[in-house]
Amino acid sequence: MGSVGPPPVAPQPSTKNLPPLHSVLPPLLLGTATFNYQYVSDPHNPEVLPALSIVTRTLELGIGAFDTSPYYGPSETILGDALTHPSNAARYPRDSYFLVTKAGRIGPREFDYSPEWIRYSVYRSLERLGGGKGSTCSHLDLVYLHDAEFVTPAEVLAAVAELRRLRDEEGLIRYIGISGYPVDTLCDLAALVKSQTGEPLDAVLSYGHYTLQNTTLGHPRIHQRFEEEAGVDVVLNASMLGMGLLTTRGADAGPMAAWHPSPEGLRKAVRSLVDLARAADEKLEVVAIRWAMDNWAREGASKGGSSPWLPKGTRAGVSVMGVATVAELEETYRVFRSVIEGYTDPDKVSSADQKELAQAHDWSLERRDKVQGLVERMWDALGEWKDYSWSSPDPGFVNERKPEDRGVVPLDDGIMEKYSMKKKQLS
Repeated sequence: MGSVGPPPVAPQPSTKNLPPLHSVLPPLLLGTATFNYQYVSDPHNPEVLPALSIVTRTLELGIGAFDTSPYYGPSETILGDALTHPSNAARYPRDSYFLVTKAGRIGPREFDYSPEWIRYSVYRSLERLGGGKGSTCSHLDLVYLHDAEFVTPAEVLAAVAELRRLRDEEGLIRYIGISGYPVDTLCDLAALVKSQTGEPLDAVLSYGHYTLQNTTLGHPRIHQRFEEEAGVDVVLNASMLGMGLLTTRGADAGPMAAWHPSPEGLRKAVRSLVDLARAADEKLEVVAIRWAMDNWAREGASKGGSSPWLPKGTRAGVSVMGVATVAELEETYRVFRSVIEGYTDPDKVSSADQKELAQAHDWSLERRDKVQGLVERMWDALGEWKDYSWSSPDPGFVNERKPEDRGVVPLDDGIMEKYSMKKKQLS
């Protein structure tokens, strides 16, 4: 199917009386953790990572939503430069796309959830995502506390309070959430925020827990916890490929080999899936993306997002995709559009489009059945590694951010001074 224009993003001039997140968040976001040395050797080199082309094509395809983090090395800067490049800025104003970042994680074993650091991190993200050189992004649509399982619940509550202050008093944030790996911990923290503050989080992002290897996020018990205990509006699924584990290349090749947390037994089991995919004339990564995106669109629908691509009043589970090439983007988009075609009821469209849409609808359902059959064989091959989750944080983890350094922010970059002046002008 051909590309379409960007789905409209509702203009939001004020943080008061915001619509619910699910009504403005599309069901697919471009994740830019791949704009980082952890995934590619030289992310600043367009021959290694064609970031401008990836971001431009994302906008052209109408995906219109981006997820990044200051922890992802140069990701925020690279994404900001691409979004504000003259070729994109002229066609895509700030309110035409949805922008997500994170705060609180500084390094692999370093976290600072103090109000002072959270405030600085948000200000810095606005500078980076605005393209730098004196330009500033007007606002952040959604900010997560990054990998919230690594700090204490009290630290999470304090950081949520600061994000809400930035939302309510400074108008710099629209929606607030947490992200992380262990699903039950995310449920616990989201429930705590609701019980202690009386206001639920807008979003929770879980990564690596709705894949063909690990389906924990889809368990009914988890859905019930997010709904009844936490009252979260949207639950997002990230890393459909298990941070590169569920690929033909696997976690043992490239930069990932040095940091990927999967144990050798799991890596070995996944390598056997590559052969199963090949025997079915498939690629493991294509099967993994299709299965996760298709099934999460349905299983995550009650906590999903909206889109003009969906039938009116329909929600679909939100997926975050990470790509490092335009070809990977095009392939993921093609799969996504095929998934959406499975939602379309050919009997409810005009007769002129009915035949083509009916064919696409039938093909989508046939593809779903074929992939499901192959994935069930893969589950048998995984054996004990099906639904396996590694520890996060690992046993013995200690935050390397010393207590005396928490809340200490840089002053030599001028960011705090700039926003202090802005606050005085507004008061």
